[in-house]
Amino acid sequence: MSLYGTAVRKPVSTALVFVAIVIFGLFSLSRLSVDLLPEIETNTIMVMTAYPGASASDIEMNVSKPLENVLNSVSDLKHITSQSRENISIVTLEFNYGIDIDVATNDVRDKLDMVESSLPDDVENPIIFKFGTDDIPILILSVTAEESTNALYKILDDKVSNPLARISGVGAVSISGTPIRELQVYCDPYKLEAYGQTIEGISTIIAQENRNTPGGSVDIGSNTYSLRVQGEFTDAKQMLDLVIGSQNGKNVYLRDVARVEDSIEERAQETFNNGTKGGMIVIQKQSGANSVNIAKKVHQKLPEIQASLPSDVKLDVIMDTSTNILNTIDSLKETIMITFIIVMLVVFVFLGRWRATFIIILTIPISLIASFAYLLASGNTLNIISLSSLSIAIGMVVDDAIVVLENVTTHIERGSQPKQAAVHATNEVAISVIASTLTMLAVFLPLTMVTGMAGILFKQLGWIVSIIMIVSTVGALTLTPMLCSQLLRQQPEKGKLYRMFFTPIEKGLNALDRGYGRFLNWAVRHRKTVIVGATLIFIGSMMLIPVIKTEFFPTQDNARIGITIELPIGTRQDITRELALDIDKKFREKYPEILISNFTEGTADTDNTFAQLSNNGTHIIEFNINLTSVGDRERGLTEICELMRQDLAQYSEIKKFEVLAGGQEGSMGGETSVNIEIYGFDFAQTDAVANEIARRMRNVKGCSQVNISREDYIPEYQIDFDREKLAINGLNVTTASMYLRNRVNGSTASKYREDGDEYDIKVRYAPEFRESVEDLENILIYNNEGKGIRIRDLGKVVERMTPPTIERKDRERVITVSAVAGKGAALSDLVAAARNELKQMDIPSDVSWQLGGTFEDQQDTFTDLGILMVLIIILVFIVMAAQFESLVDPFVIMFSIPFAFTGIVLGLAVTQTPLGVMALIGVIMLMGIVVKNGIVLIDYTILCRERGMGIITSVVTAGKSRLRPVLMTTLTTVLGMIPMAVGTGEGSEMWRSMGMTVAWGLSVSTLITLIIVPTVYAVFAANGVKRRRRKIRKALRNNFLSLRTIGKPRPSKPRWALLGRDNAHCKVLTMPIINRLECPSQEKPPYGYAIS
Repeated sequence: MSLYGTAVRKPVSTALVFVAIVIFGLFSLSRLSVDLLPEIETNTIMVMTAYPGASASDIEMNVSKPLENVLNSVSDLKHITSQSRENISIVTLEFNYGIDIDVATNDVRDKLDMVESSLPDDVENPIIFKFGTDDIPILILSVTAEESTNALYKILDDKVSNPLARISGVGAVSISGTPIRELQVYCDPYKLEAYGQTIEGISTIIAQENRNTPGGSVDIGSNTYSLRVQGEFTDAKQMLDLVIGSQNGKNVYLRDVARVEDSIEERAQETFNNGTKGGMIVIQKQSGANSVNIAKKVHQKLPEIQASLPSDVKLDVIMDTSTNILNTIDSLKETIMITFIIVMLVVFVFLGRWRATFIIILTIPISLIASFAYLLASGNTLNIISLSSLSIAIGMVVDDAIVVLENVTTHIERGSQPKQAAVHATNEVAISVIASTLTMLAVFLPLTMVTGMAGILFKQLGWIVSIIMIVSTVGALTLTPMLCSQLLRQQPEKGKLYRMFFTPIEKGLNALDRGYGRFLNWAVRHRKTVIVGATLIFIGSMMLIPVIKTEFFPTQDNARIGITIELPIGTRQDITRELALDIDKKFREKYPEILISNFTEGTADTDNTFAQLSNNGTHIIEFNINLTSVGDRERGLTEICELMRQDLAQYSEIKKFEVLAGGQEGSMGGETSVNIEIYGFDFAQTDAVANEIARRMRNVKGCSQVNISREDYIPEYQIDFDREKLAINGLNVTTASMYLRNRVNGSTASKYREDGDEYDIKVRYAPEFRESVEDLENILIYNNEGKGIRIRDLGKVVERMTPPTIERKDRERVITVSAVAGKGAALSDLVAAARNELKQMDIPSDVSWQLGGTFEDQQDTFTDLGILMVLIIILVFIVMAAQFESLVDPFVIMFSIPFAFTGIVLGLAVTQTPLGVMALIGVIMLMGIVVKNGIVLIDYTILCRERGMGIITSVVTAGKSRLRPVLMTTLTTVLGMIPMAVGTGEGSEMWRSMGMTVAWGLSVSTLITLIIVPTVYAVFAANGVKRRRRKIRKALRNNFLSLRTIGKPRPSKPRWALLGRDNAHCKVLTMPIINRLECPSQEKPPYGYAIS
């Protein structure tokens, strides 16, 4: 007994199986985490190495290069880049996607152990970072304070950071932008010289005095007591009374040569929120935790935390990814609901029966809910990819049910009983339903094997749609026939409402059937005309390809803007601060859409990883602006960015600025940009080339801003020691530079402990004694004999220009010119312009260039998807060939694929949509969707021919019979994609091109397929018949010759002449010797022998 026969006989069991699937799916849904994106295992590792006080060129030669040389041998490495700037080296290793990042991290760690001994002594231990989607902060809080500014770090650490870190699922809570407390021992160099003291001596004494020492235990009487020396300072002022030496029999106290200030770090980075000074608290989640739940818990905890803080300290939210997640997911839920309603209406209009519509619509929730079980079992989250997969699948899950139900209703209308009709009608279409599902699986399962960025994103899409299609097919072959047998009636009563609404619709559909039948009849009889016409349409559409632009991912409106402003190098921090406050105030007044404007300025501490990853310095301002949600404002993100660029261009003191929609560039959903990478060792040569290409790109239409990665050279003082003079005085460069460093940068003497926290005690010259070149030249350096020699007697102080950041890629110096696409411009426009400008330039032979960034990612992904498309077309062909047990029939069906491209090209050209990764995924999906219609048509045509119809009759009958299911499945898929193609909600930009590609491609392909596939089939079938005729004639000739040779009289008329052109019911019985030709009037011929 067949599957559908059993389902019809056992309706209760069938129903309960699907109820169980729904219950299990809903249980899985209740346990799923909600996130923005699937967990993306990162493909980059960063190695950050601090070398306090070193210049960019020192760091390049002494830290970055040795690290690069060793790390370059790590396996699966794609690119190695490094940034060497003052105080710090950042080496970034980019691996091929799909590698095990933990194995790579261990490999990197082993290599770092090898190189550590060859790094300079003062270099801090390299720190390894890897960033995945779990490392993206889920919340960034702003903190503002007035009187409590100096103690803000301590307040936040105790009262905000610790309580938040205890929330389940919170990974790391880091405080940024708040100055850290530091005890400064400011010495007077003249007094030090007078009393014969040094910075090093004072540091040593402070370290020796600031110590608690256990002294063991003593027995006194009947008790044992612990002995301890409590020498640690309990008050900063106690240090002033330290004896640091003696002179002329008198003690010299620290207060005689220095003052002690309990203050904050010098040149600390500052953060302002909406114009008020404060800091930022960055909250990250644990791997696999539910972002939305954590954000909710943090929001619940904030009022309690706020109540425990001093009255002037206020907390606010700068960024909350959960609102973005919820808004995006809500807009997708809305899309799913709209799609559901559209599909329901299409089915109802075509079938005109509520019960039939209910049967088909029931397939949707069952199939979609079943996919939640997969998400839970595979450890995935509910995110925009999984929800979009549901939206994509809605229009397709009903296809199989429509084909089955439409055939069942046809049988019932012919007079069959519902139960009989359900089994027989399902039996007729079961093979084509299974085959069309297999073709869809041939499209979506390979998506799970794509590598690179696209593979990581679309693995989930491939699995979810595959599972939904399998469940929907099983439902179509079991649940649908069962429900048809129970719910459909032979002759349903037609009420007034039905007659009023559906009689005109029915008439219209009947007219469409007749019109299509007549046109198809004409097309099949004028095959050459039709094929030539279709070929011309295809070639004409391909002519539009040069008009189509390309991109990587579309820019998404996530309501965030990132701005980097640079003033002339060396600008003092107080001047930078004033300008930043002025810009901040003007922006908040001019743009009411701004919710929070947060900015930082100043040099970040080497310990502050979060700040070190972005550019920082006394002349740099970094803005992080949060706007109201996309639905609550009239102006779009790119429009506001463009206006901000115009505002910033009016400030003459700004050297350069960068405004980024989405807060980032190049990544998924960030602003589209092309990077021109210029390689060469000589700074002057590469700078000249970079400045020239930047100047040219600024004049390119559609380029909104151009940035050069290498900043202006920093003026710095370098001390050229005379080695001979050093040697005469018993000194060397290392000793001399250490003395200089301790007096200017400071020597960390010890730690001051208070309430369980530690603060550095820094000893150095007071600020007023290190403000001029003369001050530096007067610094005293002591040799082993205790003799002091001034720096001016050992060398000279020279002012030189040095690059602030030296960037390297693949072990070569590089400078990157980044051009950002403006409104209406796509990535391909910028790439073409950049190539054109570079060709016209005269570039020195020592300098080379290549295009990178978004363009490189796009090319890699397009290549992967192109290979995948070819693989999918082959797989689809194999599946169909196996179903039809023929190579010709699937070849005929494949003719619908070129016309899908016609629709895609027309759609992209008409709507001016660039071809990006999402549109390409739509193209790949079409490979399976468009052949489904062809399968249904050809399968029914073959069935008609097996029943004895001629070729033309079969083709026309099958076309008329299958027109409605083909149009229904097409309309449900196309209209199901339209909400996605025209979506305006948050995150909708990402899916628009995919929805549009599928809608246009499928619409055009279906219209042409309904004519071209039957026509091409008729051509091949007619050729097949001609071939068989020739074989029969040859066989009959041989037969007659053999009859003559055995002496029988030759008949007056050859019998094969009986095979008239229109004798459709002749059956030729071929045996080893053909000796019989029968033409019974009633008997139907077997498949393959009907001739027309």
